[in-house]
Amino acid sequence: QVQLVESGGGLVQSGGSLRLSCAASATIFSIYAINMGWYRQAPGKQRELVAGFIGGRSPNYADSVKGRFTISGDNVKKTVYLQMNSLKPEDTAVYYCYCRKSGLDYWGQGTQVTVSS
Repeated sequence: QVQLVESGGGLVQSGGSLRLSCAASATIFSIYAINMGWYRQAPGKQRELVAGFIGGRSPNYADSVKGRFTISGDNVKKTVYLQMNSLKPEDTAVYYCYCRKSGLDYWGQGTQVTVSS
C-alpha cells in the first residue's frame, strides 16, 4: 500500500509559477523505482502524463510542458516536485501524483491548478 500526499496547487496568473509536491509513504525504497510522476486532467479531457520518472532517473515530459516544467525528486524525503513556470491558461487542470508499485497504480487526491489569462 502506498499513500501519496500532494500540496502546492492554487490560482496563478498567466506567466506565473507554482511548485507542486508529492510525498510518498515511507515504505517506498526508491521514488525512481515506482514510476513516480504527475498527471493532469482538465474538464472534459482525458488524464495525461505531465512529467515523471518512468523507468528510471531520467524524467519524461509531455511535449506541451517541455522547457517550462521541471520534475525533481528527493529520495530521502520520498518526495517529487513539479516546478511549473511560464504557466498558461491551458495548464489549468487537476494535477495528480502517481506511482506504480508491485503491479498496482496509486494516485494522490489531486490538487487544482488554475491559470487565469
